[in-house]
Order: sequence, then C-alpha cells, then structure tokens
Amino acid sequence: MTNRLTAIGLMSGTSLDGIDAAILTTDGEDVVETGHAIHVPYSRDHKIWARRAIKAALEGRDGAAEIGKAAGEVTHAHILAVEKLLEEAGVKRTDIDVMGFHGQTILHRPSRDPGVAGRTWQIGDGRVLADETRIDVVCDFRAADVAAGGEGAPFAPAYHRALLAAMPEPPECAVGVINLGGVSNVTYAPENARAADLIAYDCGPGNGLIDEWVELKTGEPMDKDGAMARAGEVNEEALRMMLLAPYLRRSPPKSLDRYDFKLDHVRKLSPEDGAATLTAFTAACIRDSVKFLPDPPGGWIVCGGGRHNPAMMAALKDMLDAPVVTAEEAGWRGDDLEAECFAYLAVRSLKKLPLSYPKTTRVPVPMKGGVYFRAPV
Repeated sequence: MTNRLTAIGLMSGTSLDGIDAAILTTDGEDVVETGHAIHVPYSRDHKIWARRAIKAALEGRDGAAEIGKAAGEVTHAHILAVEKLLEEAGVKRTDIDVMGFHGQTILHRPSRDPGVAGRTWQIGDGRVLADETRIDVVCDFRAADVAAGGEGAPFAPAYHRALLAAMPEPPECAVGVINLGGVSNVTYAPENARAADLIAYDCGPGNGLIDEWVELKTGEPMDKDGAMARAGEVNEEALRMMLLAPYLRRSPPKSLDRYDFKLDHVRKLSPEDGAATLTAFTAACIRDSVKFLPDPPGGWIVCGGGRHNPAMMAALKDMLDAPVVTAEEAGWRGDDLEAECFAYLAVRSLKKLPLSYPKTTRVPVPMKGGVYFRAPV
C-alpha cells in the first residue's frame, strides 16, 4: 500500500438535505490534499423515506419495511452521487483507492449506563455500493466504537487535527472547531495536538431545532440567512428553561441524537421570537460547554451549514471570548469538510489507524473501525 491514497468521502447528515461527496488524497495522518467536491440534494421521495425510517427506528420498529426501503433509496442516491462526482472531476474510478461511506443516520442512542451497550444505526448498503461503483468501500465507521462502550460520535476530530496540522501557519494556541449540523459539536485541539490530546463532544442542538421550528411555522426547510431570528427577540425565560436540560450538565465525552431536544419551551412564541430564541440556545450551549475544557480556546473555527446563518454567527461571536471565523476564513472547505472527513477516515481504516479516542467518544482505548467491502474485479 502506497503512503498516500486517493479516496472519495460520502456524507449525508441528519438535516436530510442530501449527499456531500468529495475527493481527498491523504496519508491518513498529516497530509491532506483536497480534490473535486459536489453536493447532491435528496429528492422529495428520498427525504420522505428517510423520515419514515427515522420514525420507525425511534419507535423501536427495527424490522419495518420503511427502513429497508429507505436503505435502498439511500444506497441508490449515493451510487448516483459517486458517478456524478467522477464525471465532473474527470477522474477514472480506477484512480480511486477507496470510498468512505457514512450512510444515513436513523438512530443514535449511546450508552448511558456502564456495561450497557449503546446503539448507532446508519442505513445504506456498502456491499451494493462497492458492487455498483466498482470501488472498494469502507462503511459502518461508528459500530466498533459503540460496541466498545464509546459514544460513537463525534468522529470528525481526527480530521480536524489533520487540517490544523496542514495549515501553512498552524495556530500557536489551542483551537476550538465548532461543527453546526443537526446538532452542534466541538473539537478542542491544543497547540501541536496529537490525536490522543483531542477533546470532543456534542454541545447541544445545532441547526436541527431551528430547522424544525421554521418548517413548522412557514413550511420552509431553514431560516435562510437568519432572517426570522434577526426579526425576532430572544425570550430570556424560555432560554433559561432550555438551558436547564440535564444533558448540558453532563461531562464530556458525550453525544446526542438529532431528536433529543424538543420545541416545548418556544411553542407559544411568535415565529420570529422562536427562531431568535432557538438560535441563542444553540450558541449558549456552545458557550456553556467551554467550562468542560482545560483552557478556553484562543480561537474558534466554525464548520457545518450553520456557519451560513448570519444570526447564528453573530450569536457565537457575541457569546465566545475569542475570535470566531468560518471554515473558509481558515482556508478550509466548509461545505465539503464532513465528506472529506470520511474519505480521510476510510484511509485510516485501511491503514489500521484509530478513528476515535477516549477523550473524543469515551471509548476505553484508541479505537479502529470500519467495515471493508472489496469491489468486484
């Protein structure tokens, strides 16, 4: 196996907006060279089947036909995304060494009790993906971590560290990397961090609650440009009540399911005030989580879809006591970062390197992972 491999990473997040696909060349450690990347939106039918699968999983209906149907739809959508990526990039499939296939999360229930295994469930068929694309696939990244007692999330910290190390001028301070997806999570990287030095955890909701609120009130999928939040005012009492959630007092490492937080405390608010309050809640959860770190970061880098929301960025800059920049301002590709991450982790999996660590997922020891499917010759 050569030192550097070229991989495709595939990520479909809990927001159900679609598939991010990216090409990355890496040694699985500090070398990261980005290639072409695309986003392929889920069709209306894909979203419907994914939501039905999530509902069935949350209700404990593991054998529901909806889940099998959704798994097929997810796999097919990823096959099409790979073909589109290769075509647009002008890259032959024989130039790709491996694909990292995250799959679509429909349930994430990490263990809350020592000795009791948690569960994380990503649908999508790695065997079919390898057969149809004729490219080797690594998938099921989180299962080994959860089986060993880990949280199974977040899984991006190792890649965040690699990106920091690959900067032309690596930061001369501790850095906090915020990912604003369906939930929010933080990676804390001390200066010149090794992977084992990283601290990571889910802070609280990310865009998930805001998206749910806006869709409930307007039918739109998100608060575009933070317009609703900026038109409203934060309800301090509702915010105070939401910040009493027991999860927020738990010490990390810790992780969330996209559906662990509810809209109960904002239901009586106007659409605008509800959006403003939920935006403030996401930022406040991140701010309050800093108390779990050994030192406050000297700077913050914001990734994930939430960085496109000016109201969210303003709230973070107001609440955090250090400079806050977007991924792009740091020289990263914010829209493609999670897909790149799973390309990176696929290479690490092939090289038998750890994917998660005691201080990122609570796993007992640095944990390897991933299930490998060889493509037909």
